[in-house]
Amino acid sequence: MSELKQALIERLGEHRVLEAPVQDGGIPLLILDLELKSRVTVIVTNGLSDYKMPVPEKFADQAYKEIYFCLPDYWEWEDTENPQMNWVFPWIQRLAKFVVEKETWFGQGHTMPCGKDAEPLSATMKQNYFLLADPILLESPLAPLKVGDKTVHFLSIIPVFKDEFEYKHGRGTFKLLAAFLNKGVTEKLDDFRYSVRKDKWRLKR
Repeated sequence: MSELKQALIERLGEHRVLEAPVQDGGIPLLILDLELKSRVTVIVTNGLSDYKMPVPEKFADQAYKEIYFCLPDYWEWEDTENPQMNWVFPWIQRLAKFVVEKETWFGQGHTMPCGKDAEPLSATMKQNYFLLADPILLESPLAPLKVGDKTVHFLSIIPVFKDEFEYKHGRGTFKLLAAFLNKGVTEKLDDFRYSVRKDKWRLKR
């Protein structure tokens, strides 16, 4: 059992922490089954924090990180044949491998396109960029965690629209996250939301 898994079990309970199946060569993943106001499932890397990120000096205490997706209760993550839902696994692997292979770092506010051509993530998830952010909905369960002699920080992966991406680059991360807060947007994936830069909103499940 990894030290991270053991530390999460001690915080959340053994019944809430499971190992996810991973293809050969992939970074290990954990599944966290959490009960908040509604149930969410978290897909989180289990070993990215073995890599010490070359963070700027002011973030020296945040060199060890794990990244995660937060899935809503209507998602069936076990349905690996469903293209509307199975994209989270290759993408979390891709992002984790990128940061290690490029010997770079991830922090709050970092953004990247969904592939070279910034294609929508799926037929239902039209967002085509990713924003990395400190936990919002999961601020308490995924607060920094002592793992051995390291403190591990968690970063959420939030799909965002192109106009949100552009707004963040023009006005800054704080302004975009404030707009998210105003609209009730968190890191929990939402196939039904509009951009926070739009006036009209669909009802959520």
